[in-house]
Amino acid sequence: MDQVLAGHNRARAKYGARPLTWNSNLYPGTVQWAKQCKFQHSNSQGRYGENLAAGSGNFGFPNALELWMDEANNHPGFSPATGHFTQVVWKSTTSVACAIADCPAGTIFPQPSRFVVCRYAPPGNVQGQFPQNVGRHV
Repeated sequence: MDQVLAGHNRARAKYGARPLTWNSNLYPGTVQWAKQCKFQHSNSQGRYGENLAAGSGNFGFPNALELWMDEANNHPGFSPATGHFTQVVWKSTTSVACAIADCPAGTIFPQPSRFVVCRYAPPGNVQGQFPQNVGRHV
């Protein structure tokens, strides 16, 4: 939890967004989704935002956050190529819960993998709210 919050909040500070808090209400469902080892988004029905990442070996939360933040190279502007990045730094998002699961070979990748799921509330990437929610790099 500390690593998740510290990583997110360092990234958010670079874009003028306030720190996130841990969302213990989102956490159980996040764990449950990660353990399914299906690399697809859940059906959030607008209740939360969701970032996914997977890798092999020692892949973990820092690797996932780095992948998401690398999308900043495609910024400015909202597009499918920036959705993970913009969710991380979305100013009106106030809380996060993340989970990681060890997945067997043949689920996400042919080899064993690790699956990171983070959920955000309130959700980001809301159409028409991009300019006021994604700041410039400071």
